Amino acid sequence: MLVRDVMTSNPVCCRRDDRVSDVARLMRDHDCGIIPVCDGTRVVGVVTDRDIACRAAVDGDVDRAIEQVMTKTVFTVRDDEDVQNAIDLMEAKQVRRLPVINAKNEIAGIVAPSDLAPTFASMNVADFLLAVSYWTRPNAMHHAH
Repeated sequence: MLVRDVMTSNPVCCRRDDRVSDVARLMRDHDCGIIPVCDGTRVVGVVTDRDIACRAAVDGDVDRAIEQVMTKTVFTVRDDEDVQNAIDLMEAKQVRRLPVINAKNEIAGIVAPSDLAPTFASMNVADFLLAVSYWTRPNAMHHAH
């Protein structure tokens, strides 16, 4: 099965200069936790609900450009790759959502664990979810005092 067969097509995208508050509103209105940041159709970053909460909302500065809070390291998967490649990348990089690009390197979709349900029949779901969990990251165990 290919990534294009399971991905969510036509994801909502934003631009680098969009305001944090506007992107947060897009997330709310479209019920999504990640939005690719694009220059035209090329992915240059992603912004997650966690980016907004930890890098902007906590400081009360939601009027800044999304470029200031976005995650610039983006792991992508091609739409013509096997679904197992997406699973392997999610596990290796400990990310839960991957922007999907086409042969022209244009944004084509998003793939998330919920999109991979048909594949889960052949694997241990608990192991996969643990592999992409924030709590398995070595630096994620910091506690506030």
